[in-house]
Amino acid sequence: MIINLSYIVVTAAILLDRDKILIARRRKGKHLEFKWEFPGGKVNRDETEEEALKRELKEEFSIDTLVKNFVAESFYEYDHISINLRAYLTKIEAGEIQLTDHDEVAWVNLNELNSFDFAPADLPIVKSILSDGIRIN
Repeated sequence: MIINLSYIVVTAAILLDRDKILIARRRKGKHLEFKWEFPGGKVNRDETEEEALKRELKEEFSIDTLVKNFVAESFYEYDHISINLRAYLTKIEAGEIQLTDHDEVAWVNLNELNSFDFAPADLPIVKSILSDGIRIN
């Protein structure tokens, strides 16, 4: 039996500030409430992954960003959806973070990532960052 899964492409930002990475916690009442994630969102049909990530960060945090290089990806099958999570190194260019979709953010060191309860799709990204590092161009 062959199962054809159609993955929804979702982007994630690896936002760096010196030696810290921004992570965000999903608020109460949302799917995966209180789980931590790298912020981002679904890619619409008419946009590139980079455009989607910039749009999502503007909508969710009121910040303007520069999307740089690809970092890592994961494939995860939730009960209701299958996603291909694609993470990009991203830099804040303008604006102050204002939360609209999350209840908390944290700037964390790499060695602190394992102490947070991440959404399942984000865990392979965490593992990749911890084992391979982040290439900065």
